[in-house]
This record gives sequence, structure tokens and C-alpha cells, in this order.
Amino acid sequence: MAHQTGIPVEAFVTCVIFAANSSFATPIGYQTNLIVMGPGHYRFSDFLLAGTPLALLLWLSFTFIAPLYYGFTML
Repeated sequence: MAHQTGIPVEAFVTCVIFAANSSFATPIGYQTNLIVMGPGHYRFSDFLLAGTPLALLLWLSFTFIAPLYYGFTML
């Protein structure tokens, strides 16, 4: 898809990396979250409260910085 649109492949790879790193919003997102949930006495809502702002921060920062870094404009 990157080659067909003329956008650098690195932009798509970086997008996948950020998506994979946005797994803090739920304990189901990554196995380490599930491992610490029981011994740490965390609730599902604890992950939502801490992880949602982080996921939003990553989303917004990537949305605004990626076009500048990779030199393409969003339509």
C-alpha cells in the first residue's frame, strides 16, 4: 500500500509499532498486563484510567508529528 500511494514504507511500519505499543489501555492488550493484574490487585478500570490517556497521547503525537517527519500532508 505504501508503494502504491508513494508514501515512505517507514511511515507504515512506525504506525504498526505505535499501534502495538498502545496495548496499555486494557489488561487483555498484552500478556504482562495479565500477569501483574492478579498479584497487584489491579482492576480492569485501573488499566483504563492509566492506559487511555497514554493511548490518546500516542495517537495524537503520531498524528501530528508523522506528517512533518515523513514529509507528506494529510488530506
